[in-house]
Amino acid sequence: MAAQLIQAAYLIAAILFILSLKALSSPATARRGMFMAEAGMLFAVIGALLDHRIVEYQWILAGFALGTAIGAPMAIFMPMTAMPQRIALSHAFGALAAVLVGVVKYNHELTLGTPSAGFMAAIGFEVLFGALTVTGSLMAFGKLQELIQGAPITYKGQNFVNIGLFFGTLGLFGFLIFNPSLTNLFYAMIVLGLAIGVMIVMPIGGADMPVVVSLLNSYAGLAASATGFAIDNKVLIIAGALDGASGFFLSILMSRAMNRSFANVLFGAVGAAPPPSAAGATEERTVVRYTPEDATFLLENAQSVIIVPGYGMAVAQAQHILAELGDLLTAAGSAVRYAIHPVAGRMPGHMNVLLAEADVPYDVLLEMDHINDDFANTDVVIVVGANDVVNPSARYKKDSPLYGMPILNADKARNIIILKRSLKPGFAGEDNELFYDPKTMMVFGDAKQTLTHMVQQVKKKVAA
Repeated sequence: MAAQLIQAAYLIAAILFILSLKALSSPATARRGMFMAEAGMLFAVIGALLDHRIVEYQWILAGFALGTAIGAPMAIFMPMTAMPQRIALSHAFGALAAVLVGVVKYNHELTLGTPSAGFMAAIGFEVLFGALTVTGSLMAFGKLQELIQGAPITYKGQNFVNIGLFFGTLGLFGFLIFNPSLTNLFYAMIVLGLAIGVMIVMPIGGADMPVVVSLLNSYAGLAASATGFAIDNKVLIIAGALDGASGFFLSILMSRAMNRSFANVLFGAVGAAPPPSAAGATEERTVVRYTPEDATFLLENAQSVIIVPGYGMAVAQAQHILAELGDLLTAAGSAVRYAIHPVAGRMPGHMNVLLAEADVPYDVLLEMDHINDDFANTDVVIVVGANDVVNPSARYKKDSPLYGMPILNADKARNIIILKRSLKPGFAGEDNELFYDPKTMMVFGDAKQTLTHMVQQVKKKVAA
């Protein structure tokens, strides 16, 4: 009877996981998708706890209590602006669990005799990809949290070293499949996997963090699926496969959104410091500073407004005041919409999550393909902390790291307001041509403070 209940719980969990992925494909149904995923995980946990192979529950309860003590404060107190870092940490924890399970299962099999080649293939894959995901995710967390330099950390011959280390470790993995009793080599492979995680993320700049986070998610899923094969847990196989496949395809979509290949993301070191000649050219150019009052005056007569959010909005935690400005302009008769670039921010969907938190309606959050043609007919574009995703040099400057990346056509609008702290380049290290456009009004300062001032000005006009 218990076996039937376990299989039923696993079947329900698998169905809910698949339906949740479908629902998460649209902002309108994303909340429902999250609830289905949570319910699916609950059924999966219940099924696992009914397993007859569990001898005692003390350690399980201790782990449950410890996980709750860590996870609950993260969920309650961590701001939405830090969601990319939290996701990176989650990948690290999940991958660490896979590695630990793999080590325990490997040692258990050794006590029963020589593990089979099939078992060793599953365990080796699990611990190798789990190990590199642990340190890779921690590196991503460090870069996102700015504990580690966000720009690529490179040295001469680095790509050759990384490729050699990776394929050398794969060779060791292949050798272990047919020689599973060599314990020292097994642990050496884990150590090399941990080193690979550090080495592959170290040369990747902040511009590529959305792809890195998505790719690490895929690795964590693959490690979890391999764990399922090793311990004969069907729902773990299914959930890991779904996670691995969805993360991989999302990484492909993110790369396409930047017009980049995986190889260029992993080995291109986008975001490195520009050459001295480029820096010198930037210093010779000047912009005109405007005040929040100037920007508000321009918005007073605007019939159509497009807002382009970026990572600067997240840093300033300005999504709520930005939403209030949008509501005020809408009430005044302006058609207000939000243009969302696929790689704006530090993770896929970063801007959608922040604006949803501020109760911005889903129907005014438009993806790049659906709104790009409308910029030419728009009175005012407000760019809040975005940089690379609106840089016109991506269209024509062949030596730019952004060249070929589809961008939002903010420069096509009749007027442009850019809210930024400084003229500092974006993650790609490329000076933004939009700053120097004659139609652009540069308003410097903290985005939240600037928007608060603009909201106050709009309210005064309405009251008058």
